[in-house]
Amino acid sequence: LPREREPAHITVRGPGPKQRVTLRASLRDEKGALFQAHARYRADAEGELDLERAPALGGSFAGLEPMGLIWAMEPDKPFWRLVKRDVNLSSFLGFIGTPLNNLESSLEESKFFKRYNAFLFSSLGPGLFPGIIDIYGVGGGLLEYRASLLAGHGFATLAVAFYDFDDLPKDFSNIHLDYFEEVVCYMLQHPQVKGPGVGLLGISLGADICLSMASFLKNISATVSINGSGSSGNSTIHYKQISIPPLGIDLKRIKVTFSGILDIVDIRNDIVEKFENPSMIPIEKAQGPILFIAGQDDHNWRSDLNVQTVSERLQAHGKEKPRIILYPGTGHYIEPPYFSMCPASVHKFFNKVVIWGGELRAHSKAQVDAWKQILSFFSQHLGGTHKGVSPKL
Repeated sequence: LPREREPAHITVRGPGPKQRVTLRASLRDEKGALFQAHARYRADAEGELDLERAPALGGSFAGLEPMGLIWAMEPDKPFWRLVKRDVNLSSFLGFIGTPLNNLESSLEESKFFKRYNAFLFSSLGPGLFPGIIDIYGVGGGLLEYRASLLAGHGFATLAVAFYDFDDLPKDFSNIHLDYFEEVVCYMLQHPQVKGPGVGLLGISLGADICLSMASFLKNISATVSINGSGSSGNSTIHYKQISIPPLGIDLKRIKVTFSGILDIVDIRNDIVEKFENPSMIPIEKAQGPILFIAGQDDHNWRSDLNVQTVSERLQAHGKEKPRIILYPGTGHYIEPPYFSMCPASVHKFFNKVVIWGGELRAHSKAQVDAWKQILSFFSQHLGGTHKGVSPKL
């Protein structure tokens, strides 16, 4: 079994001395898709195989990769993304490193949060815990797995849906921050959330929603943006009497690969007025520090250039240069550690397969490091029990 908050330690006993061994790992997602990986090894002189010491000789990956059998898993269905919507699976939480005996998800509270189409995960035991609101992107629905993992590290985390779930809108053409303002207020009134503010964590469109919340709402103490754009994208963002118009896209800029997959990396309309474009989020108004995480091989949009534009805007308004972590060879879907990389899948807006980018090994390493950086950042600015780490990039 994995140790608390650490990767699984995989060992095999029983082979003969120096015997060749093939190990296979597999899992099925909630829709029945099979994910698999395999690797070839050689046992040591005592007939033991320890993946922390034995390099893979070939297979789905090669080299010393103790968790390679997990992060290298690929789907049997082409262009399929591993998504966990139901986190009630102990082995899933276990191999990621969440201490299962410290995790609670209250069904009673989930009914109360139905008004907000959200689900709260919190640590067991008395006391107050730092609060985080977790928002995903264009895929829609309610994704709970990242919130459940954060709860295992001492954060009361609320996974929030904003479209295509129950009675929510069926598209994301209009984003209303008043909805999220209610969520923030309720979190701060919750008996397990210590305040005085909350943290925000978002990826893709969810990151841009978090940046908008930080710019307009009160009581935001820290924000993490993963591969956000810093603009309104294809949505109109509303708050009170203020509206940020959509930046829009140019479909003529879509590229088609030799295999028929779409590359949409350059379809966004140009920010013609530099960082003062009216479709940019007024990030200079944001409360609290912001951590920008970006993959340099993101093909959803150019996240590395986006964060540079945001940084220029902040500095033009007299703000300090924000903290930015760039990951080479890393695509759009930067997930928690050891999730299999999704290089391409169906984009909900286009209803066609698009490239997300990423090189398998680099992307997987980036997910591990980014998770450490996120935990350290929130611990520093919200308070918590997680021990900080030194930035590697």
